Amino acid sequence: MGVIERDGAFVVTRGEGAYIWDDAGTRYLDSTAGLWFANIGHGRTEIGEAVAAQLAKVAHYSNFGDLALEPTMELAERLALIAPVPGSKIFFTSGGSDSIDTAAKLARRYWQERGRPGKTLLVGRQKAYHGMHVGGTSLAGIPVNGEGYGQLWDDTATVPWDDAKALLELIETVGADTIAAFFAEPIIGAGGVYLPPDGYLTEIRDICRDHDILFVVDEVVTGFGRIGGSWFASSRFDLQPDIMTTAKGLTSGYLPMGAVFVAPRVAEPFFAGGVWWRHGYTYGGHAGSAAAALANLDILENEGLLDESARLEKTLHAKLAPLADHPRVAEIRSGLGAVAAVQLADPAEAPKFVKELRARGISGRAAGQGAMQISPAFVMTDEQVQDLADGFAAALG
Repeated sequence: MGVIERDGAFVVTRGEGAYIWDDAGTRYLDSTAGLWFANIGHGRTEIGEAVAAQLAKVAHYSNFGDLALEPTMELAERLALIAPVPGSKIFFTSGGSDSIDTAAKLARRYWQERGRPGKTLLVGRQKAYHGMHVGGTSLAGIPVNGEGYGQLWDDTATVPWDDAKALLELIETVGADTIAAFFAEPIIGAGGVYLPPDGYLTEIRDICRDHDILFVVDEVVTGFGRIGGSWFASSRFDLQPDIMTTAKGLTSGYLPMGAVFVAPRVAEPFFAGGVWWRHGYTYGGHAGSAAAALANLDILENEGLLDESARLEKTLHAKLAPLADHPRVAEIRSGLGAVAAVQLADPAEAPKFVKELRARGISGRAAGQGAMQISPAFVMTDEQVQDLADGFAAALG
């Protein structure tokens, strides 16, 4: 905070497509689509028009108990049609961190209803990021994010991010009867953009199935097309999640909203009758946000933007590859979805490098330990990707 008071803020005033402008009128190529979320690009007036029309009727009311709103019900039905697990129920939240806390509470409560109250341990992975609420901070594998708070949540554990056998070892140590759920991002996002080793995701899926552990797939980043060519990584890799958390791309960031997809077997006890789940958010299923999400889904479908994400998967991989030869670069991570990372050899250079990019007309962001996050809007052209790569090369010197 002191550094920003000293040096000033980078103030964004508007956006259009794959570009943003600052308060001095300077244009920048947006390499991160905001914070992973502007999948359809900036400045889409269709979203604003849809939201305005809904707000003029009713902005929001409540979705507790038997209360419901028309656009929220329509959105739930539409999401159920593209759910990786047929018959999934949809629980709306205000964003990704809410979605994670919802999944954590639901996983523990599920086992209570199944008569197995000892299954409370929630397992995450090193490098993982699951938002900044208490649950997500406790589950995440980024130690610095939890420093200074003491023990937030009990009954959490962390295993290596890239070794499925490590989950088996934990199961052997503590017993499957103590573990409620395993949380995994298909692509580790804020922890540094790490792609899963070949076969890893299906292996951990099978381990969870074999040991009766709920498999929670965190698709806050990868969902709604960013995985490339599919709505979700869970669909692309047939992960069959028991619970799937989403946000960001649901509205492309035009309004805050998240959604938790709950597979039939997990939802069943709560629909059997006589069970109250006392959980929810004031703005969960907000009518204005639902209108934004519906308009966003229309754009993604009508403009074939899932296919454009698949195109970006290939273009980013090809155009960024030459940067790996630069002495300031340790590694390029790309080739799965519309995401990539330029890993700096010296992580301490990251704050300086963000400013070097801005000086060359690119808005960038560091993730993990010195990884420059790249997650463009799906409307970014191949020519703009080349501009992005050229800007990175110039900033590297």
